Amino acid sequence: MSKVNKEMTIMDVLKMDPGMAPIFMKHGLACLGCPGATMESIADAGQVHGIDVSKLVDDLNEYLEKADVQ
Repeated sequence: MSKVNKEMTIMDVLKMDPGMAPIFMKHGLACLGCPGATMESIADAGQVHGIDVSKLVDDLNEYLEKADVQ
């Protein structure tokens, strides 16, 4: 199973599983289709938007773990 890390872009993560889009939105990253989503790392986006990147990555990986079990 792949894991999400803060160096990945938002688009990399959404390609793994588009179902993770609501998690980004819950954390305040709603601009999933903007050019930054394909170029900026999650860490960079988090810094710009003042988001707790560790919590976001944890939530994304928790989603993947649950999806992998089902």
